[in-house]
Amino acid sequence: MEMFIFARFHAREGNEEALEQTLQAVVKPTRGEAGCLGIQLFRSTRDPRLFYIHSRWVDEAAFELHATLPHTTEYIPRAETLIDHALDITRTQVIG
Repeated sequence: MEMFIFARFHAREGNEEALEQTLQAVVKPTRGEAGCLGIQLFRSTRDPRLFYIHSRWVDEAAFELHATLPHTTEYIPRAETLIDHALDITRTQVIG
């Protein structure tokens, strides 16, 4: 069943640009993954420190594989040092 991922990132003050670069670095190679149906990076128009990644996957197994790839395992620790909260990634499915 198709899976949708929502990830929220709120940068520590002064880390906005570093966080954006870190997130861009994972989005580009992720687009090339066989199980990825789409991925986009968003920045809030009201809070320049707030970013979201929305991605679509063929199934949960495809997302699990993504989580093990080098571009993912390298970006997560970097992103965690740049945000002011615990990592916030939500796995969802369409219900209506």
